Amino acid sequence: MPSGKLAPDALERVVLYATGARRSEVLIGPAVGEDASVIRWPEGKLLVFASDPIVGALRGAGRLLVRVNVNDIASKGGEPAYIAVTIILPPAMGEAAVASIMREIHEECLEAGIAIVGGHTEFNDFYERPVLSAALIGTADRVLRAEDVKRGHAIYVTKHVGIEGMAILASDRPDLLKAVFSDGEISQMQGWMEHASVLPESRLLRDYVSFMHDPTEGGFLGGLSEISRLTGLSSDTDRNAIPIHEFTLRAAKSLGFDPLRLVASGSMIAVVPDDKTSFVEALFKDSHISITRVGRMGERGNKTPHEESREELWSILRRERL
Repeated sequence: MPSGKLAPDALERVVLYATGARRSEVLIGPAVGEDASVIRWPEGKLLVFASDPIVGALRGAGRLLVRVNVNDIASKGGEPAYIAVTIILPPAMGEAAVASIMREIHEECLEAGIAIVGGHTEFNDFYERPVLSAALIGTADRVLRAEDVKRGHAIYVTKHVGIEGMAILASDRPDLLKAVFSDGEISQMQGWMEHASVLPESRLLRDYVSFMHDPTEGGFLGGLSEISRLTGLSSDTDRNAIPIHEFTLRAAKSLGFDPLRLVASGSMIAVVPDDKTSFVEALFKDSHISITRVGRMGERGNKTPHEESREELWSILRRERL
């Protein structure tokens, strides 16, 4: 493909058919010749905004792009609604790559109820790897502020920690896992990426929490450290209570890493006032999502150490191939 924006005919053929979910408040959506979308804002709602890129990845990159942005909106108690996507690809990748990425974005947006309202698509010979970026807007009914977190508030974790990190490790470096896992087990871990969204638990939690956080790089301990930095409070947690899958523990023992410092999208850290904990536990008891109480917020001025945000995954991925 030549460098430059995708031609209008190609744009309509491989991009503009994929507009995600239909939302009645989108008055003008993406089209050739339209410079911006127009959306009727829902009365009484708060705007929640997030933006994240995916650089270098191709397999599953469209789904991952939507998911990482959705998780940020979900962590603020928001409902994702409108997304604009930028796709910049090396010319050699061609239209087929654009079509594949847009199909993934479209399908993920349909599942989450998000309208694709604009963006930009081009081939550029300055890039050797794909660059994807998104800006996602959501709506919320209340503001989750760090200053609302108080001493004694309960700390919960959904699912199990290290979901994203183990899925990436199983997909990108299965050679490191073959000594202690069967092919079937490695395939099972590769499928964990399908559980990397925290939107379902956000929908259950958002009316009851004082704060939520999606623990990405640095894992559970990194996320806890960031909450401590924001709130000025320490966190008192029981390491033995933190949910870690048996596969993750087995991989950590074999490869010598701390599973609590492994990139952990897919589990939500939720801080819940004591008078709301019974409601939260009852809600999750009736859902298919697990939630575990792992500690409480501690004293002011005694922050959790920030060195806990060290990430384990990247050094593992750089190891020599077996």
